[in-house]
Amino acid sequence: MHLFLFDIDGTLVTARGAGRAAVGQALTEVYGTTGPIDSFDFRGRTDPHIVFSLMRAAGLPDDAIRAGLDACFAAYVRELAAIIGEGRRVQVMPGMPEVLRQLSGREDALVGLLTGNIEAGARVKLHPTGLWPLFRVGAFGSDDADRRRLPAIACARAETLTGRSFPYDRVTIIGDTPLDVDCARACGARAVAVATGFHSGDELAACEPDLLFGDFADVGRVLEALGPHP
Repeated sequence: MHLFLFDIDGTLVTARGAGRAAVGQALTEVYGTTGPIDSFDFRGRTDPHIVFSLMRAAGLPDDAIRAGLDACFAAYVRELAAIIGEGRRVQVMPGMPEVLRQLSGREDALVGLLTGNIEAGARVKLHPTGLWPLFRVGAFGSDDADRRRLPAIACARAETLTGRSFPYDRVTIIGDTPLDVDCARACGARAVAVATGFHSGDELAACEPDLLFGDFADVGRVLEALGPHP
């Protein structure tokens, strides 16, 4: 059995800036400042990493950041849900629903999430798409601030669910940033990059992923390349 782990923002969907706006509101509410949010690169980073980076830049000590983290994420999820509302702001990337449905229907494939989003935020972003039930396991920014540690968490949960082990040569990590490729490389998983986010195909090619797609619109070609085959 092969484990396919998908990133969310820029890979599965775009929420058109809802995440950044919700983070800014939550930081202001809990810490009294957003820090240098307008110039900060959110791409591929976990939610806890984002909060700590911005608040350290604003001069807050780690103890104060840590003390406010739960309240910050509660405010973030509340604000994110309000911004997204009924979901018109959330756009699913080309071909993704059919790719996910076909993969999740295969007996030799398990589909999951590997994302820097905290789990509650991931649910809010994916709920309007109807795709959430297709992901049987997940590893989230709320599990660890270090993205490189998330594959081990996802594999452990997949083993608990299925009773099978998932060595990294049976794991594929799909994302839209160099940090997604780095995450796969760090553990020995297969790296699949898709240029539907804010990195160009050339930028992603420079990271040397195992597979690179402009998007997943050609569902048949994507599934053929991803395998495993039914």
